[in-house]
Amino acid sequence: MGFFSFETQDTDESIPNIYCGRETFTVFMRDNKGNIWEENNYDGYGDFGGKDFYELLAEMNGLNGRESGINLAFDKEKQVDINWPTLTRYKNSEVTGKPKDCKNQGYFYE
Repeated sequence: MGFFSFETQDTDESIPNIYCGRETFTVFMRDNKGNIWEENNYDGYGDFGGKDFYELLAEMNGLNGRESGINLAFDKEKQVDINWPTLTRYKNSEVTGKPKDCKNQGYFYE
């Protein structure tokens, strides 16, 4: 299985995971109610500050469980009016929408 990785929405930076050899940086994940989770050492599997990105995606859209969130995230036909968690480098950044996937999976850098 590959890594789940993303780019920050405020700076468009790849979020490196702890296995890649690059220095990690703090990432903030926010839901649509203003709750914030802080992650300092992303492991590459969707967990930010003790909260799973895909579980939160499911919750924000009236579903339950990580698998429901993964299915929602990758089913192009269902991606209409979805509430997405945001991923930012800076805590006070105000962004919305779906975070971009990282083409390097937060690991496979040149």
